[in-house]
Amino acid sequence: MNNEQELKELVKQKYSEIANQERSQNLSSCCGATTSCCGDDVYNIMADDYTQLEGYNPDADLGLGCGIPTSFAKIKEGDAVLDLGSGAGNDAFVARKAVGEKGKVLGVDFSEAMLQKARANAEKLGLNNVEFRQGDIEKLPLTANSVDVVLSNCVLNLVPNKHKVFSEILRVLKPGGHFSISDIVLEGNIPEKWKQVAELYSGCISGAIQKKAYLDIIEEAGFTNITLQKEKKIILPDDILSNYLSPEEISEYKNRNISIKSITVYAEKPSKDDRNCCEPGSKCC
Repeated sequence: MNNEQELKELVKQKYSEIANQERSQNLSSCCGATTSCCGDDVYNIMADDYTQLEGYNPDADLGLGCGIPTSFAKIKEGDAVLDLGSGAGNDAFVARKAVGEKGKVLGVDFSEAMLQKARANAEKLGLNNVEFRQGDIEKLPLTANSVDVVLSNCVLNLVPNKHKVFSEILRVLKPGGHFSISDIVLEGNIPEKWKQVAELYSGCISGAIQKKAYLDIIEEAGFTNITLQKEKKIILPDDILSNYLSPEEISEYKNRNISIKSITVYAEKPSKDDRNCCEPGSKCC
């Protein structure tokens, strides 16, 4: 399965199913993969605890994240914030608390089921400066230089062409704007078999790339002041691994020094950008 469009359709299908699952089922699998792996025990494998944050709405928390980028994003009152892969709105609602009445938060997601859930949550909360828009984060439905801060939580690893995403983030950020993104990366070579498992792809892992390659893409896109704000190792229990690997393969995996990590990375768009990035469809950097 190497066609980018096929991979995107796979992720869209899986995350539409996830939108209608219980949060406990999402937490018990890898980034919400629809296969529940852990029997009666719930492993909080990827997600961090949002419950103490201002603006937190439990109805919007599906347990799909792998960090808390809003805690590191340096959001100010009045900012325009963009949340990529906004899901049911968890990060968007926390960000809205930070921007206040004078700011604006836009969430972009390509799953209609997720958008419906997010919009229903926003309506219940009575928020008029939070919007959820359908779109592909490789071709964002926004004008250039229009947002102060970009957020994303455990989403970019699912996108086949990460170069396009970071190019789009650079385009829509205002000069001097910045992003804070939580994502899954690898250190060491993941078994080829994992890359062929559909459920694991939609569960964040086989779509992830090497940490150095990830950071290199950010630098190549033109960002500056690239900073790792948080890093943690993700431990996959044997009962999850056994859904995809034989006992011999599990042993090999553990002996190959493969590290799956959640990182939260920050970077800035230069205040002066001489490359004249422009609108989608035109020649751009």
